[in-house]
Order: sequence, then C-alpha cells, then structure tokens
Amino acid sequence: MDVGRIEAIEKNQSVGFQLIVLPIFFLTGIFFLNFTIRIILSPLMPTILKDMNLTPDVAGSFFLILASGFFISLSCSGFVSSLLGHKKTILLTSVGTGAAILFTGLSHDVWAIRLCIFFVGLASGIYLPSGVAILTSSVENKNWGKALGVHEMAPNLSFLLAPVICEVLLLWVSWRGVLMMVGAVSIGFGLLFYKFSTSADFHGEAPRLKSLKPLMSIPSIWMMMVLFSLGVTGTIGVYSMLPLYLVQVHGMVQSEANTLITLSRALTIPMSLIAGWLTDRVGIKWTLSSILFFSGISTLFIGVLSGKAMMVAIFFQPLFAVCFFPPAFAALSQICNAKVRDIAISLTIPVAFLMGSGVLPSLIGTLGKLGYFSEGFILFGCFILSGSMIPFFLKLIKKN
Repeated sequence: MDVGRIEAIEKNQSVGFQLIVLPIFFLTGIFFLNFTIRIILSPLMPTILKDMNLTPDVAGSFFLILASGFFISLSCSGFVSSLLGHKKTILLTSVGTGAAILFTGLSHDVWAIRLCIFFVGLASGIYLPSGVAILTSSVENKNWGKALGVHEMAPNLSFLLAPVICEVLLLWVSWRGVLMMVGAVSIGFGLLFYKFSTSADFHGEAPRLKSLKPLMSIPSIWMMMVLFSLGVTGTIGVYSMLPLYLVQVHGMVQSEANTLITLSRALTIPMSLIAGWLTDRVGIKWTLSSILFFSGISTLFIGVLSGKAMMVAIFFQPLFAVCFFPPAFAALSQICNAKVRDIAISLTIPVAFLMGSGVLPSLIGTLGKLGYFSEGFILFGCFILSGSMIPFFLKLIKKN
C-alpha cells in the first residue's frame, strides 16, 4: 500500500472520529455534569443540614426552588436557542450551571443558597433540546439510536456516581468544596466543547403559543402530565430525599446511606433496554401500568419497612422506576401527530419535573420536619401506585 493511500485513510479516520466521536463525547459529558449538578445536593444534604443547623423542610425547599428554575428555563429553551444558536446555548448552560453551583458552595446564608440553586435550575433547563439537536445533526441518521443511547446513559450514570463523587471528595474538602469543584469542571468542560467541538451550529425555533391550544384539548396530554410527574417522582423525587431519610430516621451514617444508594443504582443501566423490549412485547399501556404499580409498591415499602427488608425495597425501587421513561415517551409520541410532537414534549416534561422533583420532595421535607418522614415515602408510593390505572385510559394513535 503506497504512502499517499495510507495518509488518505488516516485522514478519513481522523475526520470520522472528529465528526462522530467528539460530539458524542462532549455532549454526553456535559449532560452528565448538568444532571449531576442538579442532583448532587441529595447525597450531600445530611452534611449540609448538620453544618448549617437546618431542618428537612428546608432541604425540600431547595429541591422545589431548583425544579422551579428548571421548569421556567426548559419551557423557554426554544426562545434561547433561537436567539443564541444551539452551540452558544450549550456553552451558556454548562458555564451557567457550573457558576451557579460554585457560588452555592461559596454562600453562607440560606437565602443566598436558595437564590444560587434557583439559578442552577434556570441554567440547566436549557440544555436538553439543544443537546439533542446538536447530537442528531452531528451523526448520520443510521447512527442516531446508538448516539442517543450513549447520550441517555448520562442520567443513570449520574445517579450511580454522584454519591461516590461526593464521598470521595469529602475525604479532602468540605461539602462547599465539593460543589465548587464540580462547578469548576462544568465550566471548563463547556469552554472545551465550544472551542474544540466540530459540530455545526444552527439556531432553534421559538415555540408558537398558538400551537398549544389544540394540544390542551386532548385529555391524554393531561394524563401524560400526571404520568410523567409520577415517573419523575419515582426517580429524582425519591433519590432527592432518600439519603436524608436514611440518616435521620434509620440512623445511618451518610457514607453508608450513599453507598447503599450507589449499589442500588448499579443494576439500573440496562433496565431501559429491558423496558423498551417489554414495551414492544406486551404493549405500552400494560408496560406503563405494571411499572407504575411495582414502582409505587416498592416506594411504599421503603416507608413501611426497616432493616434488611427496607434495603431490599431500596434495591428494587430504582429498577422499576427507571423503566418508566421508554414506554412513557413511546406513549407521548402516539397521542398526537408528528407535527406537534415536540410541542407535546415541551409542554409535558417541564410540568413533570416541577411536580416530581420539586413540589413532592418539598412536601416530604415538610412531613419530615413534623416527624412523619416515613409517612412521606408511603405517600410517595401511594401517589405512584394510584397512577397505574391511568395508562388504560390513554387514546393512542397506534393501536396497543
């Protein structure tokens, strides 16, 4: 083989790497940091509350404030990307989220922390639409499934690794130092993405409010808002308050609680694939109903049981909870036509995150202050369990 041909092959391989691997690497890394910053307060919460002499209801208010900021920015993300373009939007979310959590670590007043946490939510909410847009524009259609599959591993990896990151860093720095270090990494990664990413930049489209009116008249849209709220409750909602619950009610050391939660998440990585297979096998409605039923039961058992039996419930609960999203997105895509599908998603997801990762964790924090922490998890489980019949009332375009 002549030298010129070898150089041409090496050049093509280099171009292929830059066009395919680099966008996936950068975007998955940014998504991982984005999600980690949003949930990192959870494994640190027992230490934060002890250090600042705070009560569980204050912890719940932190998650409600963060979810409120996330709700606002995700709802308005189309306006931001239409103005700045997707690459600058990703730069803004990465640097903004990192800076906000960094200043959270520097804050010593509860209201200053609340303000910084609100900006964490506000900065993080604009990522997902632009991240998916850049990723799908950077990869050929035939590779979308693999690229999105890698990208969507980020949240599960965050759930798995956030407690580990916290416990390792706490060996050398305080909880404030943990927040500042994670924030600095997010800022640096965002700057590296903007400088070295080979992805083409383009502007998003601002949502048209007149498109919302016909969707609001579809009963299944309202049902999906409730279902997604329950799905987020079973994942982020339970995760947010569980470390504090284990420490305050069951007397665990924070490191033990975080180790238990990490181990319980280790088996969740392949569960979304299993849920996707099950959806194709038995149908969307039966899959959604079964997942919500078992997720609700296992969440309820966390509040009812103690000792080893509770630990078993903690291991099973996330296995069911993470299965919710593949059939839920499949259902959401089948209750309206393709022209308004993105609007349906932008309408449903912000409400779900506000309720499931904000309002309900705040409620359980209030119950915890009043001495009813266990009852809060029982209430969580009852909420999720009550939604197990809703999928059968969905009207899907494709027959299930």
